[in-house]
Amino acid sequence: MPSPIPMTAVQAPRTPPPRRAALAVAALALLSVPCHAEVDARALLEGALDLTRGLSSHMRMTMTIHRPDWERRITIEAWTRGREDALIRFTAPPKDAGTATLKKGERMWTFTPKLKREILLPASMLSQSWAGSDFSYNDLARTDKYLRHYAFAITDTVVDADGRAVHTLELTPHDDAPVVWGKEVMVLRADHVMLRQTFYDQARLPVKEMRTLAIGELGGRVMPLRMRMADVDDQSRWTEIHYLQADFEAAVDDAMFTTFALRGGR
Repeated sequence: MPSPIPMTAVQAPRTPPPRRAALAVAALALLSVPCHAEVDARALLEGALDLTRGLSSHMRMTMTIHRPDWERRITIEAWTRGREDALIRFTAPPKDAGTATLKKGERMWTFTPKLKREILLPASMLSQSWAGSDFSYNDLARTDKYLRHYAFAITDTVVDADGRAVHTLELTPHDDAPVVWGKEVMVLRADHVMLRQTFYDQARLPVKEMRTLAIGELGGRVMPLRMRMADVDDQSRWTEIHYLQADFEAAVDDAMFTTFALRGGR
């Protein structure tokens, strides 16, 4: 992360009046403290969650799964509506085409052309790997759950080399939250662009981390274009998502979020 911009030293007069000296010291003290109160943590999180979704969206992307002895690339088409509904379908390579995942509210289904039927995933399966990647089914379903099952607070704010505020947001699940992580930490620019997200286990040790590798404009928005999820202890295993096209004003019909659409129907 870029280092905070250093503060320019202020040289006091040789013999300042006591009141002026006290005011100068107080002003410097205020400047040195990050002003967290001016940023609403919830609004910052909501902006980051909505940046790559919008009210409704249609996107195309690739997912590259890398392991030390092999690499696999999948082309994906996805539709979203609000924070709760999403349909994700693989379109290439041919052996993966047609495989799809549907999230609607709290429920999630998968469909595999070979089986020719959809499967409603139980909660016990949501922590498993999605399509053999470093993302889990839970990672796909967490957008709306952050606001319901976590307490969040800004713990640090710095200024990057371009003069933008960069906030560290710590998310701690409520005691009764149906989540697997003990804590998550997000590093977000003031324009809601996610720079890094770290996932911690119940012992508060980092397990995996997602980093933004490229930022640019897509669909009229400045957003992360390439993001990598990797194991903290084994950087040779990672999964990258690369956004290729995005329409954040797409007309997405209700029928898109049905098991009929999941099976490839329109």
